[in-house]
Amino acid sequence: MPTQIEKVFRSPYSVPNGLQVTDEGLWIVDQITDRVALVEITCDPEYHVPKHIQDIPSDSSNTSGMTYGEDALWLAANGSGDRWRAVRDTDAKSGEIFKVDPTTGETLGRFPVPEGGGTHGVEYDNFDEGHLWVQTLKNQEIHKVKISDWSIQHTLPLPYGRAHGTVRVEDGLWVTHTSDRVIVKLDLDDGVIIDQIEVSEDYPEPHGLSIYGNDFLYCDASSGWIAKITR
Repeated sequence: MPTQIEKVFRSPYSVPNGLQVTDEGLWIVDQITDRVALVEITCDPEYHVPKHIQDIPSDSSNTSGMTYGEDALWLAANGSGDRWRAVRDTDAKSGEIFKVDPTTGETLGRFPVPEGGGTHGVEYDNFDEGHLWVQTLKNQEIHKVKISDWSIQHTLPLPYGRAHGTVRVEDGLWVTHTSDRVIVKLDLDDGVIIDQIEVSEDYPEPHGLSIYGNDFLYCDASSGWIAKITR
């Protein structure tokens, strides 16, 4: 069956720049306010929005990527939020990963992006627990990081610029490249492209990415749409 892409609903936030499917629903993070909403994966037929479950604040800033693991949300702060709003004392000075309580929004930990600089993507490794995959934009790389001591365990080159949402699957790592409108599947050993999905101009631009059963969900920070990819 050929790849199918369809709009699902509009995000409750104007600039959704990260999302994650969990057993409870779909988490969506706003790049401007850095608030995180949990919604049902359903769509009101008249207004094209999902049903709201809960909403929490966060100390993150310019949030560009999100994942869930170890009973926490992990937010990728791509530096200060000064482009969008007044600076807060909690804003990241450079790229950081925030570990956040999904019930209260409390910050449980802050970790620097490996090798410094900005980031657009983070993914909890459910196939090797205790590890995150974290993008480093300036080096066009993604690092597998051991959470307990924040040490780099493995590094893969990224094939294109402006990498974004990341999804770990058993036999690879899917990475969104927003400007190129392509989602590539990388070999876990050397980063060679082993599969790819092209997203044409007819569909929302791919930013954040999450696995959704056998499909993918992605968000478009430019238009506010959440879309589904079926293969």
